[in-house]
Amino acid sequence: MSIRRIGVGPRMSAAVVHGNTVYLAGQVADKSKGAGVTEQTKEVLSIIDALLAQAGTDKTKILSATIYLPDISTFAQMNAAWDTWVAAGHTPARATVEAKLAAPDYKVEIAVIAAV
Repeated sequence: MSIRRIGVGPRMSAAVVHGNTVYLAGQVADKSKGAGVTEQTKEVLSIIDALLAQAGTDKTKILSATIYLPDISTFAQMNAAWDTWVAAGHTPARATVEAKLAAPDYKVEIAVIAAV
């Protein structure tokens, strides 16, 4: 079975397609770095949309999502963006955890696994 990598970097790939599954690395908001959680979540979700499209799939086929917040009190702000983005009837299994992120300006990081 082949493996296709998208956005290959020296340390990681943005996405890896293996068989009928695509694995996205945790995505953060570089353009809105330092902005609020809702704005950063919107940017991250648009990045996820673009990576899924490159892999030949879309958000209706997301199987699971893991969301990292450095401050769990911003859960509702993240959900404000998530709830308008996620496809009704196609909600994935999801976990949201509080975790320190790579840089203090990042307010959210999201990793997903999707079917192709």
